[in-house]
Amino acid sequence: MAAPAPRPDGRVTFLVNTASRSVEGASTRRDTELSTMFTFRVPDVDAPGLEAAADLRYSHYTTLDRPDRVALFDGYVGGRFGERGQFRARAGHMWLPDLGTSGALAGALFEYRQSATASDRLRLSAGAFAGAEPLVWDTGYAEGVQKAGGYVGVQRGFMQRHVVGYSRITQSGVLQRNLLTFTNYVPGPSGFFLYNAAEVDLTGPADGTASGGLSYFLANLRVSAGPRLELNGTYNRGRALDAQRLTDDVINGRSLTPEAVEGLKYSTAGGRAIVRVARQADIWAGYYQDQNNRDDQAVGRLLAGGHAGNTFGTGLDVSGSFSRFDRPDGPYNSTYVSLGHGLGRMWYLSGDYSTSLAVVRFLNSDGVIIETRPSTTRYSGNLNGTLNRSFSVMVVADYTQDEGYHELRLLSSLTYRMR
Repeated sequence: MAAPAPRPDGRVTFLVNTASRSVEGASTRRDTELSTMFTFRVPDVDAPGLEAAADLRYSHYTTLDRPDRVALFDGYVGGRFGERGQFRARAGHMWLPDLGTSGALAGALFEYRQSATASDRLRLSAGAFAGAEPLVWDTGYAEGVQKAGGYVGVQRGFMQRHVVGYSRITQSGVLQRNLLTFTNYVPGPSGFFLYNAAEVDLTGPADGTASGGLSYFLANLRVSAGPRLELNGTYNRGRALDAQRLTDDVINGRSLTPEAVEGLKYSTAGGRAIVRVARQADIWAGYYQDQNNRDDQAVGRLLAGGHAGNTFGTGLDVSGSFSRFDRPDGPYNSTYVSLGHGLGRMWYLSGDYSTSLAVVRFLNSDGVIIETRPSTTRYSGNLNGTLNRSFSVMVVADYTQDEGYHELRLLSSLTYRMR
């Protein structure tokens, strides 16, 4: 007997976010945000049928200085054709994750995907797309921006996937970006897994105004070195550059700053070791080097932490971590502790505490070394519950204090899941 076809999945969430902020020497400000989030998706299966998805967000603010906002992340319709649904066509708003920073599309997509006949067989897929650039965090489209391109990929099972994509983006007739993207998911034996992604500008952004070459490279590695030891590694480097704004400046003849042309350079390299000390208890330690600004040298980041579930049979889940950032002008420390406990089978209550301390030293004009110690402390309580098969709720109370600053935030949500 054949298994029943998967049903469409969707959910609606209503959220209320209220914050009260007070700053020393100023009046207290209160803001409330009312949000509605709707998602719906037809299952992606190897059979002829309808393709449709929607991911819509609406936010209303009680303060007059913030307008209402509507954001459409996904909103397309289409169909699968052929004996096994190998051919797919979509039209509307969609996100193509294998295309990196150029993945937001408002237009049309046509794809061929080889049907799966065996779990160990490589499946070929290829697609072509064209359309406009949607404003992801708002409604509307980037003025004069058009994009087109395609991709080719192979996939085996649910874990192994390799994709090469090409995108050409123009803005009012000027070449904004001309780039290749690479995405790889590589599983292996004994808990090995590698994910990496890269983006290369074949032509410098803004019709060659900025330099071309590597835009970013990201690699995450996981290796099981035994039944109780796991090793994780991360390497990430690139630059953050607003190609759309830079191209607009070129089109309108505005003066260009070095920061706009060169972008913000960043990098991260390091790893951590995770040791399973008991059935539900792990500890970890790691070290990273981070560069977060074009003019900054790499900063060392040391971290250590652990997690224990059902500690000593009490049902209490405990987590904690400590991080130290060794910056040139002084160290920066961050501590986090979390306690959680299930309330029956349907509810979970947790509390978090975090604190950070930055020591900043500088030399005054009279030769005196001045030291400041701004600190931030945060307390948070979270309650998550399932009312029945369709409804779930969440309540969060969050209090943050700094030198001369206090904030109390209350967040509550009700989610209905369509089944």
